[in-house]
Amino acid sequence: MNAAAASAAAAAVVTAPRCDRTKAWGALQGHFEAHGRELDLREAFARDAGRFDAFSLQAPEVFADLSKNLIDVATRRFLLDLARECRIAERRDAMFAGAPINTSEGRAVLHTALRAPPGTAPFSAEVHGVLDEMLAFAEQVRGDGAFTDVVNIGIGGSDLGPAMAVPALDAFGQRGLRLHFVSNVDGHDIAPVLRELQPRQTLFIIASKTFTTQETMANAAVARRWFLAQGMAESEIGRHFCATTTNVQAAAAFGIARTFGFWDWVGGRYSLWSAIGLPIAIAIGAANFRALLAGAHAMDRHFVEAAPAANLPLQLGLLDVWYRNFHRFASRSIAPYHQGLRRLPAYLQQLEMESNGKRVGADGEPLPATLGTSPVVWGEPGTNGQHAYFQMLHQGTDVIPVEFIAVKRPGHDYPALHTMLLANCLAQSQALMQGKTAAEAATEHPPTASPTVDRAALARQRSFPGNRPSTTFVLDELTPRSLGALLAMYEHRVFTSGALWGINSFDQWGVELGKALCNQLLPRFANGDAAGLDGSTAGLLQRLMR
Repeated sequence: MNAAAASAAAAAVVTAPRCDRTKAWGALQGHFEAHGRELDLREAFARDAGRFDAFSLQAPEVFADLSKNLIDVATRRFLLDLARECRIAERRDAMFAGAPINTSEGRAVLHTALRAPPGTAPFSAEVHGVLDEMLAFAEQVRGDGAFTDVVNIGIGGSDLGPAMAVPALDAFGQRGLRLHFVSNVDGHDIAPVLRELQPRQTLFIIASKTFTTQETMANAAVARRWFLAQGMAESEIGRHFCATTTNVQAAAAFGIARTFGFWDWVGGRYSLWSAIGLPIAIAIGAANFRALLAGAHAMDRHFVEAAPAANLPLQLGLLDVWYRNFHRFASRSIAPYHQGLRRLPAYLQQLEMESNGKRVGADGEPLPATLGTSPVVWGEPGTNGQHAYFQMLHQGTDVIPVEFIAVKRPGHDYPALHTMLLANCLAQSQALMQGKTAAEAATEHPPTASPTVDRAALARQRSFPGNRPSTTFVLDELTPRSLGALLAMYEHRVFTSGALWGINSFDQWGVELGKALCNQLLPRFANGDAAGLDGSTAGLLQRLMR
């Protein structure tokens, strides 16, 4: 991007009203009180045989059934009015153009440029230069047979993205090449990994933009000491360690000569598309990594080009505001019915809660207590969750929207298992919506029920309220392209809801205080000085030092 283009992009920052300061908000509030609060999904389906078609969307690689959500045609219309009044389309376009929409840090937000074809996005030459170099290195690692193990040492976005994507794309991985991920400064994370390794056959990737991240550098130092303690020479560090970082000088001081950089407009939780994706590229190869980028880019174009009523990320972001601010749902559960997506809930936790878990707007003004922002995002692979927390989802006192992710075709040769998996997925969303009345439960004879318990009491205990909302996403297959599209969908959804709430979704000041206090506490573990600490922290320090 040249100076003139950068100046034009800076001027493109869009101002818009916060969602609760719009006329559309008042209309939504009136609609909620009159119709939305009491909407019953069972009645909605009984009235409208075409509800499934009316509330289903097809985006690149992702089909979404929104019909089991607490919305109707009027809700959708009012929400789209809100999006227009909050100028979501203009703000989206400003992001893609490279405007510094991360206003608190004066930065552009251009993770979309990382997956755009050459010449179609800002900084294209730089992006594709690093991408080509990184993928060439990945192919070299895959092809020369020197390495059997690759260890990625990072934390946050430098860990969660690759650690999620590599197992998700296991079917495309290279056999005989093991990928390991170390993030926790707890030595119980790195110790069992090191026990499995042979130093001459191991490549370490140190993933830290600044090469100063406390936890990452502590684990990198442990890996370096282990490497040398195994009889390896310091001169061999350059072959067995590489870094994804912009701090080339610090990496060189560590002994690393090969580095792959990225830019300050790449946020950590949006960085798997950058050099941070090196372990993914090593695992699945250059062609598949480019397919991952292509899937994300296809969803980018959908977000930019699709009409609002057919725009999946936009509709999801609007639904999030409807649930969080009108229905007051404070949580959302992610239930992927595919074992490869087992790390997806953890990845989405950072993407959404670090982005939108804020109580101060982008203008520096505190948000009103009535305007909730990010819900708590959590989950597990679906069939495991069924035997754990689904009890609460079905019969608990809180209503928690659930997102099911189903994959039509498996990547294994056990079709009976896959059919059972898909049946479970559909059954759970069906049960959440339909529920079971006490009268229905009274006609049943559960074999484990005590014969002495009051039958009416038992029937009430075995009833389900139903009318609990869910969304089901369907992928034809879990491939690099479909995974890329799915992740980009979630990114743009987070952008949409954050823009509506008037917050900056791209900074993360909330992680700073704990780090600063940790640095102040570390020397106290050596000298035992508890002066000036609150009573609890002082007492815990002394107890841990005994």
